[in-house]
Amino acid sequence: MPYISLSKTIKKRNIMTQLIDIIARLRKECPWDRAQTHESLAAPLIEEAYEAVEAIETQNYPELKKELGDLLLHVLFHADLAREEGHFTLDDVVQAECDKLIYRHPHVFGTTEVHSADDVSRNWEQLKRKETGRTSILDGVPTSLPSLQRATRIQEKASKVGFDWDNKESVIEKVREEFEEFITATTDTEREEEFGDLLFSLVNFSRHQKIEAERALRAATIKFDKRFRQVEQLVEASRKPWNEYTLEELDQFWNKAKEIKN
Repeated sequence: MPYISLSKTIKKRNIMTQLIDIIARLRKECPWDRAQTHESLAAPLIEEAYEAVEAIETQNYPELKKELGDLLLHVLFHADLAREEGHFTLDDVVQAECDKLIYRHPHVFGTTEVHSADDVSRNWEQLKRKETGRTSILDGVPTSLPSLQRATRIQEKASKVGFDWDNKESVIEKVREEFEEFITATTDTEREEEFGDLLFSLVNFSRHQKIEAERALRAATIKFDKRFRQVEQLVEASRKPWNEYTLEELDQFWNKAKEIKN
């Protein structure tokens, strides 16, 4: 049956069913889709998630609509692969999520009382440990997370059991301590280790300041990217090669770039 006829037929049905049917047809008739596996789609799944985050951060809602659709496609595709392999179905995925949300929100669906978002978060972590049989409060933080994000999640989890500084001054002092250890390190191995400790302490400081380290660094990198591109344009407009400029002269271009509104 031609695709246009299929489209006319399924347009009258539930919109989610339409997407599921399209994926099923692609799995049967498209060589590329037939060749995909959970492993081959892992990296694209992460990429789509980052594209959705970028749309959120730029408040590009038309783009966010498309990126959420791409994420939904991945969820349905992985569920269809798992169904073919006999592991689980899409209904199983949805049912498991419903069960989990109800179980982890006893203050909504049960009789547990909470007084703040922090209470909810603590209960959530305790219920997760009971539910999954985890042996450590730190279990469940994916090692594949970006390092700044993973450091934040690890610190948040430790904080929930009271393992945390209770004042800003102590956090700042820890940053100073780690910086001193870094600049006094004598070998490459020591410098790398101490630099990691310094970064970890800065993430801790950002967390105490209610700043998301991953997002802050991403924003700083984007800002540098835009300004450096402006510097490139200024250098190109001068018709002089880069190697004929001193660092001080390039810094003047940088200052001009900072004044340009993006």
